[in-house]
Amino acid sequence: MKTFSIILTISLCIPSLSSIVLAQDPLEAEIRRLEDLEREAVMHTDSAALFNKLWSPKMVINSPANSVGTVEGTKALLRAGGLKYLSFERKIEKITFSDNVAVVMGEEMIRPQGKQPNAGKLVTRRFTNVWQYTNSKWSIIARQATIIKVE
Repeated sequence: MKTFSIILTISLCIPSLSSIVLAQDPLEAEIRRLEDLEREAVMHTDSAALFNKLWSPKMVINSPANSVGTVEGTKALLRAGGLKYLSFERKIEKITFSDNVAVVMGEEMIRPQGKQPNAGKLVTRRFTNVWQYTNSKWSIIARQATIIKVE
């Protein structure tokens, strides 16, 4: 009888767990999709997607180079070839919403190339992207990235 109770309890819990795991907030799914688009656009130096669709013209950046900048400075860096990566992975750990703002936090692993600092090495950094929904679209209004490891 005890075995039957355990099996019954487990079988009742499994459907509940699977629905929790499979259910995802549509807003969170959209931000995850946009995060991946932004990562791909940076990886492929797609300035049209970055400048016109994903980055707000008012975006501010606390860069891995320990400087605070604007989207204009990041645009200049991108155009000069200063954001070239052999690889770029992003692991989102948390997305939080507050009204029309989404805060995304996690870890990135990049492999810079060319004349960039740490070219050819695996650089791990912590990141925060702040998205805002205005004028019927999401765009990044703030970004922070801090290098935590270079291998």
